[in-house]
Amino acid sequence: MKVHLIGAGKMGLPMGKHLVAAGHAVTVEDLSDERLKASVALGMVAAQGPAGIAAAEVVLSSLPHDDALWHVAQEVVRHAKPGTVYIDTSTVSPTVSARVADLLASQQIVYLRATVSGNNHMADAAQLTLLVSGPKDAYERMLPLLARFGPQQYWLGEGEQSRLMKLVVNLMIAQTSAMLAESLTLGEKGGLRWEDMWEVLTHSAVASPIVKAKSAQLAQRDYTPTFTVLQMSKDVGLILDEAQRLKVALPQTAMTQQALHSAAANGDADADYAAVIRCAERAAGLA
Repeated sequence: MKVHLIGAGKMGLPMGKHLVAAGHAVTVEDLSDERLKASVALGMVAAQGPAGIAAAEVVLSSLPHDDALWHVAQEVVRHAKPGTVYIDTSTVSPTVSARVADLLASQQIVYLRATVSGNNHMADAAQLTLLVSGPKDAYERMLPLLARFGPQQYWLGEGEQSRLMKLVVNLMIAQTSAMLAESLTLGEKGGLRWEDMWEVLTHSAVASPIVKAKSAQLAQRDYTPTFTVLQMSKDVGLILDEAQRLKVALPQTAMTQQALHSAAANGDADADYAAVIRCAERAAGLA
């Protein structure tokens, strides 16, 4: 299958790699020359947007925000053939995604929202969970391709269910970091050893997969990012916007956004989002 990849970042690059390994012909475009070179080294072919989109049976994108999705969707509408399948894996607002759906439908472009749950390491290992919505027949046709990214795929409906489900998942991930910040700071201020707390937490009733995934790194106070404070703050902003639209009160999530803002203001904007833990420590007078 001819696939054109738009966005070869931390998530898009390994997706393209898996498609090449599966025998798909993958062209790629990205704003970064460095990422383009990395893509070519993995077997993809660099292509300008119009040419790559026009030749593709499937356009696949991994983008940073709403504005990027809207821009790319306009390019797809201009250059893709009717019947082309456009699969977007980005975390964006349901509102903008719905606008994209209307735009694509006007030119008979098939639209699958395929958000992913997992980090860049999981993407590289083809261990992502895919949350998909859009036409069910298109989902079923694209399932062999989507399965290259991870072992679990869920079709959630015909519309924006994928976008909302990703926000639901990320709400819980963000809240987990805030929960850890308060609990670890309380224990540390009371004299518990950092390593002991992580050992107990990862073998306790609260040891969710995300807690276990973070434990080895954070037990060493390593805040190398898999997902940064700024990225999580962007997603929490989307969550709060959607909550306002749906008239759902999310007071704890609003407080978590303030913790992320504080972490960014204290120099941790590009650190892992778990750096809210450091912020809580500082507020408690801990070094």
